[in-house]
Amino acid sequence: MKALILVDLQNDFCRGGRLEVPDGDAVISVANRLQPFFDLVVATKDWHPADHMSFASNHQEHAVGDSVMVHGIQQILWPDHCVQETRGSDFHPLLDVRRVNQIIYKGIDKTIDSYSAFFDNEHRRETHLNAYLKKEGVKELYIMGLATDYCVKYSCRDAVQLGFVVHLIEDGCRGVELKSGDIATAMMEIKAEGVRIIRSDDFT
Repeated sequence: MKALILVDLQNDFCRGGRLEVPDGDAVISVANRLQPFFDLVVATKDWHPADHMSFASNHQEHAVGDSVMVHGIQQILWPDHCVQETRGSDFHPLLDVRRVNQIIYKGIDKTIDSYSAFFDNEHRRETHLNAYLKKEGVKELYIMGLATDYCVKYSCRDAVQLGFVVHLIEDGCRGVELKSGDIATAMMEIKAEGVRIIRSDDFT
């Protein structure tokens, strides 16, 4: 069985959002078009408490883009985003959610970020995604979403390590590019993990 994983297609990562990914809205139509090709569709959500330690607003004398240590873990600081029960945490209004079988919430623990759909950034806690996919008999994952150089990259990496066959839908992703070259570097790292890079027009 194969599953489509839609990573963080939320308002705060799209046009006008608190952590807008450039051209992020463009992937919504790709997600809608591809869903019928899959046995199972899973969508992830960043789901942060307001006092999350990844928010620059919770660190005096630091700004967005700074890197700080939080409980011994290096953390990039971001604008407040995807706060639980806010409009920013909602899925993009044009995303068709009728075929979504499961929603995975991540980044709930205020003390540690969770880029991956499977684990927090230190692999201390696991979401229920792996258990859900294994229960459903899923062997093959097709991953797309926001953002290439963070949540998509780490989700791909963990999926491979958990034993899934993983495909990245390249035109279904957009990146943050906090530093010039971050997206290209992320793509090289994803390929090096053994992920197959495909495009949405490979589905007919």
